[in-house]
Amino acid sequence: MQRLLERLRQGADGVAAAMLAAMFILFLVQIVSRYILNLSLGWTIEACLTLWLWIVFWGCAFCLRPSDHIRFDILYLSVNRPTQRIFSAVAALAIVIAFVVSFLPTYDYVEFYKIKKSATLRMPLSYVFSIYMVFMVMIILRYGWMLVDFVRGKEDIEGQITSYDVIDTETGR
Repeated sequence: MQRLLERLRQGADGVAAAMLAAMFILFLVQIVSRYILNLSLGWTIEACLTLWLWIVFWGCAFCLRPSDHIRFDILYLSVNRPTQRIFSAVAALAIVIAFVVSFLPTYDYVEFYKIKKSATLRMPLSYVFSIYMVFMVMIILRYGWMLVDFVRGKEDIEGQITSYDVIDTETGR
């Protein structure tokens, strides 16, 4: 199972890298067309913006691990492990509730955008913003799974920072 998850993670990283490469190539096309050919290509700007939106939400949904996020955890690290588990469970529950409650209204909004098209590519905006729905589903699943782990008492949660994980810079331990 771990091997399959690692392969999926590598595939997600590959998709993100491909989108980033495509955005960079489109950026170069825009520079060449504007400053060398004296021709403005509006579709490249729109494609870059769409790719950027997709890269951000794709990366957050599939590529980032919990340990990759910036945290303000002074209070979290100052309490004992059982209290940390309660903090983590409450935070995971709040995130799941917020995303579940906002899921249907967000879906309705994205679905509404199928009647509108982007300015130059003429692509339905529901396609552009559909990545946010994927992101929401993955966040609900990820934090729901974390919540189940907290309730079951699983101690080794991927990316969970604890006070004993801090490395001493002088000794390297």
